[in-house]
Amino acid sequence: MRVAVTGANGFVGRAVVSALVGAGRDVVAVTRSGAVPGVDTRNAALDRPDEVAAALADVDAVCHLAAVVRVRDSLADPLGTWRTNLDGTLAVLGALRPGARIVLASTAAIGDDHRPPPHPYGAAKLAADLAARDATVGGALGAISLRLANAAGPGDADRTRLLPAILAAADGPGAFTINGDGSAVRDLVHVADVADAVVAALDAAEPGSYRAIPIGSGHPVSVSAVLAAAGRVLGRPVPVRHREAAAEPAAVTVDPTRAREVLGWVPRRSGLDRIVRDAWEVWAR
Repeated sequence: MRVAVTGANGFVGRAVVSALVGAGRDVVAVTRSGAVPGVDTRNAALDRPDEVAAALADVDAVCHLAAVVRVRDSLADPLGTWRTNLDGTLAVLGALRPGARIVLASTAAIGDDHRPPPHPYGAAKLAADLAARDATVGGALGAISLRLANAAGPGDADRTRLLPAILAAADGPGAFTINGDGSAVRDLVHVADVADAVVAALDAAEPGSYRAIPIGSGHPVSVSAVLAAAGRVLGRPVPVRHREAAAEPAAVTVDPTRAREVLGWVPRRSGLDRIVRDAWEVWAR
C-alpha cells in the first residue's frame, strides 16, 4: 500500500511518517515545501488542486493531516481557515482513486456533529468530515475521521501549546503564564500513540464506510497537574505567573472506548509523566 501523508513535516506528521515506515508501508510525504528525510517527498499546496492531484495520483491511501490547527489563528482569519481546512480536504478527496482510503486528523473540539463548534477551526473541520462522509457513498472511498485530543510529546516546538510553553518556561528565562487558577482540564495524548491510531485507522477504513472515532488518553489533566509533572520530571518547579482566566472551555475530555473497540487501539504511552519526560528529552538536546 502506497500511503501519502499530507502535512508530513508537522509535529504529528513526522510521527505518522515514522510509524508508517515502521509498519512497512510505502510512504509518500506531501508538504508545501521542503523534504522529509528517508521517504519520497512531493511538494503541493492545498490551495492548488492541480498540485494535490499530481502528488496523489498513484497512492492507495492518504493520511490527511495538513491544516490550520490553532483556534486563535482561525479566529484571526476565518475564511483562510475554511479555505485550508475544507477546500484543501475537498482537493484531497477529489484526487483519490476509487476504492482508496483516507484517514483525517480531525479534532475533539467538534463534539456533537449536530451542533456547530464555537470557532472557525472546529466548524471547518466538521465540514471537512462531512465531506469525507459523503465521498464514501457508493463505495468510492473508505474514510475514518480521528477526533484528536491534544497531541503532545517529543518534537513539538509550538510554544502556543500547553506543554511546549511549560518546557520553554522551565528552560528559561521567563515564566509560564497560567490563565486563571490552573484548573482548566485537557486530554493530552502522546504523539506516538496518535501515530499508532492513524496506522490502525488506515487498516480499518473500508470502501463505502465512514466512521468518526475519538482519540485521547481518557485521563484528562489540569494545567496545574501538567506543571506538577514537569516539576517532577525536571527535578525543579517551573516558574509561573497568573493572569485572568481566558474565554476557553473549562474541560475538554475524550473517551477512547470506541477507538479500542473499532481499532484495537490503546494509548500505551500517554501517562502524563511519560509524555513530559519524552518531550523534555528532545527539548533539552
